[in-house]
Amino acid sequence: LRKLAPRSPSQPGRGFRRGGRRNRGDTGERYKMALTRIGLAGLAVMGQNLALNIAEKGFPISVYNRTTSKVDETVQRAKLEGNLPLYGFHDPASFVNSIQKPRVVIMLVKAGAPVDQTIATLAAHLEQGDCIVDGGNEWYENTERREKAMEERGLLYLGMGVSGGEEGARHGPSMMPGGSLEAYQYIEDILLKVSAQVPDSGPCVTYIGKGGSGNFVKMVHNGIEYGDMQLIAEAYDVLKSVGKLTNGELQQVFAEWNKGELLSFLVEITADIFSIKDDQGEGYLVDKVLDKTGMKGTGKWTVQQAAELSVAAPTIEASLDSRFLSGLKDERVAASKIFQGDYSSGETVNKAQLIEDVRKALYASKICSYAQGMNIIKAKSTEKGWGLNLGELARIWKGGCIIRASFLDRIKKAYDRNGELANLLIDPEFAQEIMDRQAAWRRVVCLAINNGVSTPGMSASLAYFDSYRRDRLPANLVQAQRDYFGAHTYERVDMPGSFHTEWYKIANSKI
Repeated sequence: LRKLAPRSPSQPGRGFRRGGRRNRGDTGERYKMALTRIGLAGLAVMGQNLALNIAEKGFPISVYNRTTSKVDETVQRAKLEGNLPLYGFHDPASFVNSIQKPRVVIMLVKAGAPVDQTIATLAAHLEQGDCIVDGGNEWYENTERREKAMEERGLLYLGMGVSGGEEGARHGPSMMPGGSLEAYQYIEDILLKVSAQVPDSGPCVTYIGKGGSGNFVKMVHNGIEYGDMQLIAEAYDVLKSVGKLTNGELQQVFAEWNKGELLSFLVEITADIFSIKDDQGEGYLVDKVLDKTGMKGTGKWTVQQAAELSVAAPTIEASLDSRFLSGLKDERVAASKIFQGDYSSGETVNKAQLIEDVRKALYASKICSYAQGMNIIKAKSTEKGWGLNLGELARIWKGGCIIRASFLDRIKKAYDRNGELANLLIDPEFAQEIMDRQAAWRRVVCLAINNGVSTPGMSASLAYFDSYRRDRLPANLVQAQRDYFGAHTYERVDMPGSFHTEWYKIANSKI
C-alpha cells in the first residue's frame, strides 16, 4: 500500500481540492476546499472536545455524527472558539470523501455494538489503506477482532485509549494507541501535538504495541484510577470521622499535600471539592452528594483480568468492592439502625500527628496500587508477546490523564533502572519509602479499625505489602488442606517432587 509521509498542518490537502456542498450547519453554498487531514465520528462531549483540540493545533478536521444537530453544534463551537478549521458533514459518504488519502477516521462512540455499527457505516465508503481509530474505552479483545476483520478488507485499525476527561480531550489528553504501527505512523504528528505536553518528558502519547494493547493499558489505567480514588476517599473518611476535621481544614490539608510527594490531579481536585459551598442550601456541596458511586466497567474488567492472569491486585479489587457496597444505600441505612452504637475507641487523637500519618499511609498505599496495576500489564504483555515498556507508560501518564501524578516520574525511573523489575515495591527508592512510612501506615489502619471506620483500600495495600515481604506464608496449611480433602498433592521445603499424604487415615488411626 502506498504510504504518504507525514503532512504539515499548513498543507492539509497536499494541493488536492474537491467540489461539493459545504456543510457547516448553516449554509448550502457550493464551494471548493482542500481535503481535511483527518476525520472524527461521534460528537458527544469527548468527541467534540478532541475534534476542537485537533483543529486548534492546525490540522483541518472533518466531523460527523448520526444525530446531525451534534454536527451543527460542534461547527458552531469551532466558530466561536477561534474560527477553527473544522468542517461538519451530515452524511457518511460526504464525510469520508472530504478527508485526504490515506484517510484516517477517529471514532468516539460508546463501546460495544455502537462501535461495530459505526465501523460498518464508515467502512462502506473507505478504501484500501484507509484507517479507523477507536478512541473509546473498549474491551481489548473486541479491538483485536475488529483489527483482523478490517485487515481482511484492506483497512488499518487502531484501538486508542484516551484519558483526561472532557478537559483533557480539549486541551491535551494522555493517549494510548495500539494496533497497526503503520496506522499510528499516519497520525503520529497529530497525536504528538494534540496530547498533553509535559516540559521535562514530552508529549503524553506513544505507540503502545500490537493488537489490543492500547485498550488494555487504558483499562488498567482506569483500574489504578479506581484504587487511587478509593484511597483518597479513605484518607478523607479517617480525617473527618476520627480526626473531626472540618471541610475547611480538609481543603487546607489536601491543598498542602498537593505541594509535596502526593502532588497529583486527584489530590488537587479533592482540595477544590472541599471548598465548594452548596448553592442550593446551607453548608458544603460535598456533604449533600449521595454516597453511591457509579462506574462504567473498566475497573471490573481490570479485576477480572488480574484473576485470569493470577496477579494479586487487592487494592484495586477493594476499590471495586467499595463501589458495589456503596450501591447498597437502602440496605446500609437499614443496617445502621440495627448496628447502632458508639464504635469510637475513645482515645485522644493528636490532629497534627493524624494528618501526617494519613499522608504517609496514603502515599504507601498508592505505591502498592500502582505496583499491582503495572504487574497486571506486565503479565498480559508477556502472555500476548506485546513487549510493553512499563517505564514509557508511566511517562505518558504524567500529563493529561486522571491518574497524573508527580511520582509517576519516579516509577519511570524505577523501570529505567531495571526493565525486568519484578515489583515496584522492591525498587530501592520505593522500598526505602515504604519502610520509612510503614509505622504511620499501620497506626492509621489500626486507628480506623478501632473506631469502626472501614479502610479497605489501605488495609488491602498493607496486607499486600506484608504478604509480599514475608519469606513464609500460611499457604502451607492451605495446601495441606487441599491435599487432605482433594488429593491435590504438595511440595516439600526439604526435598524435590510432589507428595500426597493419607491425612485422614493417619489422623484417625491414632484414635
